Amino acid sequence: MRIRLSAALAFLAIITVPAMAEETVLLHAAGSLRAALTEVAKDFEAAGIGKVQAKFGASGLLKDEIAAGAKAEVFASANMEHPQTLAAEKRSGPVVLFARNRLCALVRPGLELTPAALLDRMLDPQMKLGTSTPKADPSGDYAWEIFRKAEKLKAGSSATLEKKALQLTGGPSSPPAPQGRSIYGELVAQGAADIFLTYCTSALAAQRENSAQQIVQLPDALAVGADYGLTVMNGASAAAYRFAMFILSAEGQRTLTKHGFAAPALPQ
Repeated sequence: MRIRLSAALAFLAIITVPAMAEETVLLHAAGSLRAALTEVAKDFEAAGIGKVQAKFGASGLLKDEIAAGAKAEVFASANMEHPQTLAAEKRSGPVVLFARNRLCALVRPGLELTPAALLDRMLDPQMKLGTSTPKADPSGDYAWEIFRKAEKLKAGSSATLEKKALQLTGGPSSPPAPQGRSIYGELVAQGAADIFLTYCTSALAAQRENSAQQIVQLPDALAVGADYGLTVMNGASAAAYRFAMFILSAEGQRTLTKHGFAAPALPQ
């Protein structure tokens, strides 16, 4: 279930007890959060509250690992549904909306493209369209949501796009991201995709490494947002609750904003 941030913070404050600095928090988090939560974790450790051991990957796969018994304490997902599933199964506490993202198109150099022309180019048989893997990775689910919106603009678009979409990331057998580099930027640079539908934050990271790659905003009729959900697993350490609080704190939320996320816990 989704709860208000204020209620979630009150809940966490009540059940949190003083944490020992040597406690290590086991974090499972969406791959799109790697840079942001790595920085948040460093700030948390610098404050002497505890340490963080992170595993980043496709949220759906991480959820399945946790459901199968993998040890995790804090789960930060790129959607609300996966942590809500764990909460409904009584594996975790409340689910809190802690960040927002949206989808953009990462476009290869030399391909002239505007938001108004995006759908036609995505439908072009000559264009290689990259996505992540639905169900395993919310980014893929959000891409399929774009396809459903496209159907309202042009009949037959959804089936065409689903058929041609190259599910290049986020699946059980997808190649891992190069160490310290964007998998999306690498795939576009290698020519695996002409247009890659991914998070705007991920597209920005790819563009920093490949300045000639373009970022095209989705037109309003195709726009899809992404709500990120945070939950603490039952039986987690006190440090895990403190880390969840730290993510929701003004400091943690400012770090998320610095990395391109919208941070709903920051005062407006």
